[in-house]
Amino acid sequence: MLDADFFRRWMTATAASVDREAERLTALDAAIGDADHGSNMRRGFTAVQAELDKETPGTPGAVLMLAGRLLISTVGGASGPLYGTLLRRTGKALGEDPEVTEEQLAEALRAGVQGVMKLGGAAAGDKTMVDALLPAVDALGDGFAAARAAAEQGAEATVPLLAHKGRASYLGERSIGHQDPGATSSALLMAALAETAEG
Repeated sequence: MLDADFFRRWMTATAASVDREAERLTALDAAIGDADHGSNMRRGFTAVQAELDKETPGTPGAVLMLAGRLLISTVGGASGPLYGTLLRRTGKALGEDPEVTEEQLAEALRAGVQGVMKLGGAAAGDKTMVDALLPAVDALGDGFAAARAAAEQGAEATVPLLAHKGRASYLGERSIGHQDPGATSSALLMAALAETAEG
């Protein structure tokens, strides 16, 4: 069973990973976006970390709802609302249980990803964060390590794609040959989840 502390550690691991990878995320974004994805994500997850250091909400759902709210209020561009929706929708789906199963998390994350798809209007193959998140959620039934691998493969698979959504879509053919920064940061989120589970 996964408790609130597990979810706090997941968010902490994500914050550390985003901090380490911020320059790479920004470099990826410089090629096909606004060159601010790394700095924006770092700012958001630093705020999440600071709040969770003060107090951990009592349920898994509440941890994710808090993180989602903070990302919406502190991350610029489209990433704040998209990541905020992912975590808030997942947290809402988990409800008020003090502990949840891996199966419940997988179902809740699917609801979160559907929220992202609805908000951003993106589908698989559009060269967005959805390309990492959907395969990860599909693989979660086989465990956290499988979800991490699927997310990383999904992010890498955005390289040859033509962007259909977001800032990169303005570039048309020039978006081909670059890895999507949102898919890359989503893979970091899933890798942090696997890392937390491995303890």
